[in-house]
Amino acid sequence: MADANAMTEGKLPAIEKRVHNIHHLAQWQRSRAYHDLIGYINGTSSAIQGIKTTDEIHESDMLRKLLGLFDSLEHLVEEHPPLEQPQRFGNKAYRDWSRAMHEQLPGMLRQVLPVSKHKYLGELMQYLMEGFGNATRIDYGTGHELSFLFFLCALFKAEVLQDQDIVGAALRLFQRYLEFARQLQRTYNMEPAGSQGVWSLDDFQFVPFIWGSAQLAVKSPFDPAKFVDEQIINDYKNQFMFISCIDYICKVKTGHFGEHSNQLWSITAVPSWIKINSGLILSKFPVIQHVYFGELMSFDPVTAGTMITGARLGQAAPPPSKRICIATMPATGNLVPPMPIVAPPPPPAEALNTDLSVGDSSSESSDSSVVLRPGSSASLVGIEGSGDNPTKQPASEPKERHAD
Repeated sequence: MADANAMTEGKLPAIEKRVHNIHHLAQWQRSRAYHDLIGYINGTSSAIQGIKTTDEIHESDMLRKLLGLFDSLEHLVEEHPPLEQPQRFGNKAYRDWSRAMHEQLPGMLRQVLPVSKHKYLGELMQYLMEGFGNATRIDYGTGHELSFLFFLCALFKAEVLQDQDIVGAALRLFQRYLEFARQLQRTYNMEPAGSQGVWSLDDFQFVPFIWGSAQLAVKSPFDPAKFVDEQIINDYKNQFMFISCIDYICKVKTGHFGEHSNQLWSITAVPSWIKINSGLILSKFPVIQHVYFGELMSFDPVTAGTMITGARLGQAAPPPSKRICIATMPATGNLVPPMPIVAPPPPPAEALNTDLSVGDSSSESSDSSVVLRPGSSASLVGIEGSGDNPTKQPASEPKERHAD
């Protein structure tokens, strides 16, 4: 992959990995990037509740230009069709696509960004290119998705996207990314990166379950208990991000849903979408260990006492100017931190299931990766009430994946 540091204009902090072992996890959770990222995710959750993916929403010129990048990336897929090969997973044509993407995407993004933002090109490009999977292993996981979330958050921090873009960034730009990531997965039969199969929330994605449950927090046309119903999936897969994920899982896996996706199956026992949203917690080490940090997404610690605001669901969204929960980059280059906001109390400890992992995004062999054991404080997913239905247990490991 092209060295993003070499593309960086001016003397900016190095773009590098900072989480190398389990001891760095606490530093990550105190970092500016962590607070900005979680604040951005929660702020977006508040902003999109009650809004369907198909609703008419504001799309700025910049947002449309960023969406256009995916049209070009899809054209590259057409130029690099899958090869006829004996192995079931990991079509080697993906490496050709990835090579072409690394060569062409920097120029595409340079054309999209205002000249005044070109100083951030290297960092933004690093996050964006890391968001499409690993060419060595031909796999994709939630860590790659997380890198794209870094890209989105950094766009707001650099003020490439503005306050009024927050809904469009989630329901247009992230949705477009999600659809394209699925296209890559199925075209090139990509392996799930680090998936634990039946015991993971999903082989490939995590954030669309957070934002998808937020969409459903207001005026939901169905209860959580019904999201696995075939009719619900057919009726709402294009309207809600959460259901689009369920639809995709049903297309690539066979067997009873409770067998191949036990963690999602257990969510049907949770009484409300608000509780589901509040139970999704992002802080697992294997997901963050291969993500890069720079100036926009900084590993520097926040001021002592800085808190993260939680998503405020079940009520009207605040005005756009109050939705962004991240610090911006003024002309001086110094961070302007947000006012400390006290976060709501976390879910009770007994509601957290620490035996979950949704994969990592390593850019090299993960044989030496640190893997947290059950009982670690760095749990990624906790679903309130997920352990309340003992009847919903998988009968076996998930059956073989297939692509329609």
